[in-house]
Amino acid sequence: MARPPADPLILASTSPQRRAILEQLRIPFEVVAPRYVESGDDPVEHAAGKARSVNGGERPILGVDTIVVCDGDVLGKPGDASEAEAMLERLAGRTHEVVSGLCLRTQSWEELHRDLTRVTFRPLTPRDLAAHLLANEWKGRAGAYAIQGFGGSLVERIEGDYLNVVGLPAALLVRLLADRFAGTYGFG
Repeated sequence: MARPPADPLILASTSPQRRAILEQLRIPFEVVAPRYVESGDDPVEHAAGKARSVNGGERPILGVDTIVVCDGDVLGKPGDASEAEAMLERLAGRTHEVVSGLCLRTQSWEELHRDLTRVTFRPLTPRDLAAHLLANEWKGRAGAYAIQGFGGSLVERIEGDYLNVVGLPAALLVRLLADRFAGTYGFG
């Protein structure tokens, strides 16, 4: 017996990476741009702010925010190529953390979580840096790289959820959907 289709969850984000991950996982969703202004560096607070700024009616709302942390410093989105180069030089040959905050909420409950993935870059030569900067993938990317693109060539090792580095802690989301909505979204 076929189950009825799940009501799409509300994605409080305009990120194309997050949309692509939800499509990959076959989770039905609708995008609603959040009305939230980020302040500070706490990804859980930002995820909650995004989710709380959207009215989903009876449907679950998903808010996510991701930051890159190296030696305790948050590396945001570089403003220009020289900032991107400085970030990449700092990450070269080292391990950094990609930390995501996730908020899944309905009118009656809210789940707040943090997920962490460790990413190690290989040592980078001036030629590596020049090629990456020329590819322009650093634009609009925390830490100045996109692991799902050419930035993947910078990575030597990853510990944790790959999709978290792309922009959505998918393993965490699947677990929450399985627990809260067993079978509804195809999990649990």
